Amino acid sequence: MRVVKEAEERRNEILDVAERLFSTKGFDNTSTNDILNEIGIARGTLYYHFQSKEDILDAMTDRMVGQMFVKAKELAAQKNIPVLQRLTIMIKALNVSGDWGDQLMEQIHKPQNALMHQKIQEKLLAEMNPLLTGLIEEGIAQGICGTDYPAEVAEMTFLYANTVFDDLMEYSEEEKRRKIEAFIYNLERLLKMEQGCMQETIRALF
Repeated sequence: MRVVKEAEERRNEILDVAERLFSTKGFDNTSTNDILNEIGIARGTLYYHFQSKEDILDAMTDRMVGQMFVKAKELAAQKNIPVLQRLTIMIKALNVSGDWGDQLMEQIHKPQNALMHQKIQEKLLAEMNPLLTGLIEEGIAQGICGTDYPAEVAEMTFLYANTVFDDLMEYSEEEKRRKIEAFIYNLERLLKMEQGCMQETIRALF
């Protein structure tokens, strides 16, 4: 039992160092030697846990998304919070910078970190879409909204939130306002809701 615990601690140590190096130097510019030198372990120890640098990246993004998913799952289960509020809070939570800091977010968007960004987005979609779909279905059951395609609406909502709101700080105030207004306008129509019923809830998050 002790060996398993030590192995897990070593694995997390490698991921911690890799996350920091990938975020500051970029995935392509970080070598396995950089990771080895930072931790002070033998190459064999590294390859005992991970087969390649890409394997480290996969494990790192799995861990990052897993941490977000745990928080999102806890939020989705809080029935005392109105379903639309839970839905919009979860949309806001998909903004990566809120969890990992502005410095890491800046690095993720650099061209050399395109693979890292893509993997994070793919894993987020796979984990979060069922939760978003469940909230939409809950809203349908309560008569708050309606759609014949809850999973597809959830996917479109996720993709828009992650491509537009991910870079929201780069827009001017007028551009930001228009992006948010357009998001509210289209989401209300996708969910067959009365115009303006989600404005106050969503605006409060941005």
